[in-house]
Formats: sequence, structure tokens, C-alpha cells
Amino acid sequence: MKRTRTESLSMPEGMHRIQITMSFPLRWVNSYILTEPDGKVSIIDPGPRTAETEQEWHEALAGLGLTFQHIHQIVLTHHHPDHLGLSGWMQQMSGAPVLMSARSRQETDFMWGTGASIEERLPEYYLLHGMPQQKTVEIKEHMRTFISQITPLPEVTIVADGETVHMGGKAWTAVETGGHAPGHLSFYAPESREILCGDAVLPQISPNISLQPGSDTEPLLSYMDGLRRLSTFTVERAYPGHRNPFTRFTERTIELLAHHEERLGKLTERMQEGPAHAYDICLHLFGDRLGIHQLRFAMSETLAHLQELTRRGLAGQVQQANGIIYFQHLTS
Repeated sequence: MKRTRTESLSMPEGMHRIQITMSFPLRWVNSYILTEPDGKVSIIDPGPRTAETEQEWHEALAGLGLTFQHIHQIVLTHHHPDHLGLSGWMQQMSGAPVLMSARSRQETDFMWGTGASIEERLPEYYLLHGMPQQKTVEIKEHMRTFISQITPLPEVTIVADGETVHMGGKAWTAVETGGHAPGHLSFYAPESREILCGDAVLPQISPNISLQPGSDTEPLLSYMDGLRRLSTFTVERAYPGHRNPFTRFTERTIELLAHHEERLGKLTERMQEGPAHAYDICLHLFGDRLGIHQLRFAMSETLAHLQELTRRGLAGQVQQANGIIYFQHLTS
């Protein structure tokens, strides 16, 4: 068992970053422990569930002189397995409430709840947009691998946009945005000008923006609107879900907005060469050497950008006789 990666040197007093193992290419997710004045702690985004990550939490808590009984609350920024995954297990171990937004709870049920059908719907959706059938079979198998990472699902306490959540002796305002994940919550502490931003804003990589059936129909628009809202907060220190804490928060929101405008331009250039389906455009953007996990992200991100171009009146859809949907450039 490798040692738990614990980073506290760069963190303020009473706050610890615990790097919990997840799959390549990200390798770990940042979980945060915030110490309450009474010695209890709040846990932010405990990570995906595996035997390895369970052990990492045993070691991390013990290393800080804590037990599961010290956990006061488990706070989730969003429903993705690398953030939600261990919350139900940790709730069972501690008895603590799990906090998330109502929309995140809805997305959890949609993706992982009883009767969820995303493992069937997503491959069918990709097939409609040009993905080869064998790849869609792999996508279906891939989606099934997440079930063990999020079982059991937690009992949830809902946090509303604008609500105050007390963590680590500070009052944090919940800020709900979308795009990367519908109902994503960041938490802003106005007095110390800090933000727990989950995957809404990442310092070195662009958060994945996915269009998938049954969820947000305009995720890129939602994401860019959220970035504009987040850019209005005065932030001196940001704590992201991946990579390291950073200070250039407002600048980073502007960079991410520019990145997506640039990507929209690249898609427009590709469609100016002639109509193409989303899978062809995906390979044009991201290459053809992606693993199945990365391919899923790349395909849904391509579709999100194509949807935004369609919303702007710069792309149109044509369904060919074989049932495949093609996108073509429209002049504004």
C-alpha cells in the first residue's frame, strides 16, 4: 500500500488537503479536511471508493489524530464518482450528514440511482453521432465500472444556492453553477476571500464539459455563465478538486472562457471543410489514440461545443439516411 499523499504545508491553519487516488490521467482528487472549533471536522469531496482509497482515509485521519467519529459533515461539490464516491461509505462509518445541491442529488439518481439507464442511453447517443458500434460497446462496459466506486449512495441533506455552510470556523456561501456538473457547488468565504471551487475552476487543466442525454441540454452555455458569475468574487486563494491550490482565480476564469471560444472556433473551421458527424470532429480535435475513459469525455465535450454553435446559429444538424447526425456550418 503506497503512502497517502497529505499536503498541509501550503494550507491555512485548520485545513488539510488529502490527495485520494483515482484513475489515470488525473491520478488523484483533492479532498479537504476543515477542522471545527470543537475539534470536529468537515470533509470536502472524499473521492472514489476502492479498497485502496478506504485505506488512504484510515491512514489520513489517523495521521491527523482523528477518527471517523470526528467527522461532523461530508460536503460534496458535485456528483461525479471521483468526488461523490466514498460519501456513502464515510457516512456509514461516521454517521455524518452528506451535503450537496438538489440538482446534484437529481443527477446522482439519474446516473447511479435505481433504474438508471445511462449505460444504455449514452452508447446509443454516441452511435447516433457517428461512433463505431464496437466503441459504444466499450463505453457501455466502461460505465458499469463506476458502480462499485459510488456504492452505497448517501442519504443527502440539500444545500441551496446562496446558503451559508459553516466549515472550519468560517462561514462559506454556496455558489451553484453548471456545465461541468449540473448543480455544482463552490463555497466562498468572503471574510478570508477563499473559495473551495471543486471542478468549476481548475488551475492547469480545463474541466470537462459534457453533453449527455437526459441531463443539461446546453452545458457549455451553463459553464460559461457560471465562470462569469464566479469571476465576480474577490478570491485570494482557491482550493480546486484537482492540481494545486492557486491564487489567480479571476484570471483563470477569463482564460477558461477564452479557451472555449477558441475551441468553438476550431469546430467552426472543421465544419467549413464540409458536414461531419460528432465522432469525426472529436477525432479531429483530440486525436485517435484516446483510451475509452478519455474518449467518453472527448466525445461529450465535442457534442457540448457543437450544441453551443447550434444555439448561436452557427451550426445545423442533418440526419443522413443511415440515421447518423451530421453537423454543417451555417453563416451568421
